[in-house]
Amino acid sequence: MKIFPAIDIKDQKCVRLIKGDFEKKTEYKTSPIDQAERYKYHGFKNLHIVDLDGALTGETVNLEIVQSIVNKFDLKVEIGGGIRSLENIKKYINVGVEKVILGSGAIKNKNFLKEACEKFKNKIALGLDEKDGNLSVSGWRKNLNIKTIDYLKDIKDFGVSRIIYTDINRDGMKVGPNFQETAKISEISNCPVVISGGVSSINDIKKAKKLNNKKIEGIIVGKAIYDEDINLNELSEEIDA
Repeated sequence: MKIFPAIDIKDQKCVRLIKGDFEKKTEYKTSPIDQAERYKYHGFKNLHIVDLDGALTGETVNLEIVQSIVNKFDLKVEIGGGIRSLENIKKYINVGVEKVILGSGAIKNKNFLKEACEKFKNKIALGLDEKDGNLSVSGWRKNLNIKTIDYLKDIKDFGVSRIIYTDINRDGMKVGPNFQETAKISEISNCPVVISGGVSSINDIKKAKKLNNKKIEGIIVGKAIYDEDINLNELSEEIDA
């Protein structure tokens, strides 16, 4: 199981939000590049980045930071946050990211998702952000009357290469991931699924690995690292790939 330590970027700083609320933001002293270097030093191979400025503006605000991380540390980076055009997908792919995560733009416009998957084969990941069973968009500020399962069934043959499933009610809360719902998503999906939201301790990582679900590819760890609830030395011992 792959471990994706997370970097959320806002105003060129590492931050974490609670349930995606920009009013409940914690800023950390370390810079995104320094944090990526820490992860590389501890042996991590994969990295999950969210451009929160991009999520708000729909532009590739922190493209240069992402490019620096890819170039300096040779990490397999997945990047999301307000990516709503083929042009912006191409910008990220050109700087060497492994996967581009589409969210609101893909949920609102399935044709955009389909076109992106066709144009950038094996490069498109899909962020399914769920609250109480329904999908949320626009930085989680708008909850749609669309069941996550129904949407997934509609797009399962588009060619998405990875799904990142987040239970918004757990994100940043450190109450443990929603393993049960993630497993349901993996049963329907035609591609690997990554667990996101709520990781609180090293035990959550161990639980994820014990699921022994070949369709669950990895797990994202964010706030628990920054708040030092999870030690990077301990977490690095769980690295498989």
